Amino acid sequence: MVRNIAFIGAGNMAGAIIKGLIAGDYPAERIRATTRSAESAQQAADKLGITVGTDNAETVRWAEVVVLAVKPQMLKDTCEALAPDLNQQLILSVAAGIDTRALAQWLGDDLAIIRSMPNTPSQVGVGASGLFANPKASDSDRAFAQQVAEATGLCAWVEDEALIHAVTAVSGSGPAYYFLFMEAMIEAAQKLGLDAESARTLTLQTALGAASLAAGVDTPVDQLKRNVMSPGGTTERAIHTFEQGELRELVEKAMRECAARSESLGRELTQ
Repeated sequence: MVRNIAFIGAGNMAGAIIKGLIAGDYPAERIRATTRSAESAQQAADKLGITVGTDNAETVRWAEVVVLAVKPQMLKDTCEALAPDLNQQLILSVAAGIDTRALAQWLGDDLAIIRSMPNTPSQVGVGASGLFANPKASDSDRAFAQQVAEATGLCAWVEDEALIHAVTAVSGSGPAYYFLFMEAMIEAAQKLGLDAESARTLTLQTALGAASLAAGVDTPVDQLKRNVMSPGGTTERAIHTFEQGELRELVEKAMRECAARSESLGRELTQ
C-alpha cells in the first residue's frame, strides 16, 4: 500500500521510519519531510534521500498521510498551525504522551488519528511499537499504520488507549532497563578480572543471544531460564541471588512507576 507521506519533523525516530520504509522498497518520491531551518532540511535530505523542506503547509497539502514527529512540547502549536491545511489526511503520531483526544482537539474532530509508541531500537530495524487508533480510522488506515510501524520492527495494537502507558513501561522505556542490566554486568565482569573490551563484548553478545533464542523458539522464557540451570550449579546460584534480592518485585515497581509517569506527563502536556 502506497500513499504520499509527510513527516513533520525529521529527527532520529522519523529518520529511522523513513529509512525502514525505503529499505522495504517504499518509493522515496512518495515521502517528504519538513524541518525548522533550510540548513537542517538540506542535511536531512542528503541523509535520507527524500525531499525535505521547511514549509509545513505545502507539504501537508501534498500528503495523504501526515506523521507527527516533533517533540511533544512543540506538538500543540504545530498541530494548530497545520489544522487549516488538513483535508481528511490520516494522522500518525509518534509523539510520546499526547493522546488522540488532544490531537483531535488541536487538528480537527473528523480526522482519523493513530498513535504510535515506538522505541529506540527502531533505529536499527528491531523496534517494537504499540498502536492505538481512534474510531475515525478505517481498516485501511490501520493496515497502513501497521505497515509504517513494521518498517522498523514489529508492532502490537491496543484497543484501549490507556494501555499505551503500559506499552511505554514495557517497550518504550524497556531498552533502558536492558542497558542498565548490561552496564551492571560489564562492571561486575571487570571486577571479576576481565578486561573492559572482553567484558563488554561477552555481555552484549550474551544479551543478543538470549533475546534471539527467546524470539526464535516457542519455549516460554521461564523454561529457557530453567534450561540453563543445573541443580546445585553456577547459574542456579546466581538466579537464587537475584530472587532473594526481590528482582521481580523491583522490576514490577519500576514499570508501574514508568506507566504512572507516562500518564502524568500526558496530562501535563495537554493542559
